[in-house]
Amino acid sequence: MQSTATTPDAYLDTLPDDRKSAMTKLRQIIKANLPEGFQEGMGYGMMGYSVPHTTYPNGYHCDPKQPLPFLGLASQKNFIAVYHMGIYADKDLYDWFVSEYPKHVKTKLDMGKSCIRFKKMDTIPYDLLAELFTKMTVEDWILRYETMLKR
Repeated sequence: MQSTATTPDAYLDTLPDDRKSAMTKLRQIIKANLPEGFQEGMGYGMMGYSVPHTTYPNGYHCDPKQPLPFLGLASQKNFIAVYHMGIYADKDLYDWFVSEYPKHVKTKLDMGKSCIRFKKMDTIPYDLLAELFTKMTVEDWILRYETMLKR
């Protein structure tokens, strides 16, 4: 479900109360823990955190008019999704997250390449996600991204 909202606040305003609370808390955690330099906005129908063109003028290789995406947050039909490109790009970070997850949540990890899905709002491991959000700086992400592009 892609939203047509043009700002994160407008996006949150469209959500049902049970989702709005969890999404608002996730947004607060992202803003408090994501290293300096990422920019909040909307992208691909969801709330997003990207490297602005002022820092990385090349933008996203698939669409250079877009800033370089890093993190997305979306309320989908059956779950809340956190899209963390660093997990997809960095095997050590992925391995760390997968090994830490069971220490915080009793249910099985539901995860794709960069997508972490939460079907039950009361099982979202906010503390673990807060730590995850601290683990990659803008500089780290640009270096990892450019390394992947050269392959």
